[in-house]
Amino acid sequence: MNNPNAHHKSRLFQVAAGFSVLLLLVGCAAVGPDYVAPDPPLPDTWQTQLEDGLRTESVDPDQLARWWEGLDDPLLTELIEETLSANPDLKQALARVRQSRASRAVTDADRFPSLDVGGSVTTNRISKASSNTASGVERDWYEAGFDAGWEIDVFGGVRRSVEAADADLQSVQAEMDDVRVSLAAEVARNYIDARTYQYRLDVALANIKAQEETVDLIESRFEAGLSNELDIQQALYNLEDARSQLPTLRSGLEATKNRLAVLSGRTPGSLHRQLEARQPIPVPPLTVAVGVPANALRRRPDIRSAERQLAAQSARIGVATAELYPKFQLFGTIGLEAIDSGNFFDKASRFWSLGPSVSWRIFDAGAIRGNIEIQNAVQAQYLAAYEGAVLGALEEVENALTTYAEEQFRRSHLKAAVVAAQRAAALAQDRYTAGLVDFSNVLDAQRSLLSFQDSLAVSEGTVTTNLITLY
Repeated sequence: MNNPNAHHKSRLFQVAAGFSVLLLLVGCAAVGPDYVAPDPPLPDTWQTQLEDGLRTESVDPDQLARWWEGLDDPLLTELIEETLSANPDLKQALARVRQSRASRAVTDADRFPSLDVGGSVTTNRISKASSNTASGVERDWYEAGFDAGWEIDVFGGVRRSVEAADADLQSVQAEMDDVRVSLAAEVARNYIDARTYQYRLDVALANIKAQEETVDLIESRFEAGLSNELDIQQALYNLEDARSQLPTLRSGLEATKNRLAVLSGRTPGSLHRQLEARQPIPVPPLTVAVGVPANALRRRPDIRSAERQLAAQSARIGVATAELYPKFQLFGTIGLEAIDSGNFFDKASRFWSLGPSVSWRIFDAGAIRGNIEIQNAVQAQYLAAYEGAVLGALEEVENALTTYAEEQFRRSHLKAAVVAAQRAAALAQDRYTAGLVDFSNVLDAQRSLLSFQDSLAVSEGTVTTNLITLY
């Protein structure tokens, strides 16, 4: 005579054995390529000759993270810090990080079993037309239970999905860092532009005052019969030409102030009072450590983001490859069901089921292998994008090193030109007063002086802006 309990125990043993085997299989290596970060060939040193304060010394990461403090301008530091806490673009980037982190959590949940709870109470009535027995009788049905399911990740498709989600999150975090770097640089550049416009306005106003004095002098000489009307008209158009530059400079200054306000999350015009007082253009530190190419690339968030995107795509090849293999699931149900609520919790109302299942896409007309090829092609694109980002970064830094050094040479020559132009303007004025030269010499000297002084003001700002670009 068969023993029901023995049969029941035998079935449980078989299920447990099968479950143990599946758990062992989970430890198998995930299919698809194991990612290895690319190691692009990089020069040991910069091609640009480092001079004028540039050094290959190692960069302190903490100082680099707050590079603007090296410009020693408290208002600039305040504006950058405010921007890094209130800028809308940075808020968007932070929201993208939260989205990516939540997406990663959703993907990671696939590694664990799912459990659903359900229950129902229904009333059925058998129609007289459909049955000759118990016709017209209403019956209640009570049911409640738990349903559990688990896809056992034998071939690592889920693990590769989590790997891709991790890399995506790291890429988005690097993109947020890139936004921070860009915003700090944009605030600093606009701040330098604002101070440069103020410097240029001061230069223009000083020249206008000098030319007004020249007009007064010529008019006095004309009344004394020592000059002619041509000299007066030439002095006047020279003066008006200088005055005509003021609106362009003032509008440029207003635009930079408004841009700074918007960058810091304020309404346009809200920074005018803070920026009203004239302040000198921030001067770069005497020495700037730039490190070596390899270190510079490791610090760039855009390079880190490109590398993480490549890593994520490598993992997605594994996800696609896992579709070639069978999928194993373990499912189970336990609950209570009865037609009488009074018997709902009786032992006889219990039911359960437990067992593994397997599914395998044996024939799909090559769709799986086609998708694997697609993912490999996408990985090739990300690899090319990474290599392009590395080359572009090297180009940007080399150019920034060159422009920073060369602009300092240009500034030194402009300083010498301004000194010579000031002397020439004074000599021309004296010689004209003495009647030794005509007024055209004074006009040329004044125009040259204004041009050189304005160019020097622009160059002063450009030197600092080039350092910001380098950072």
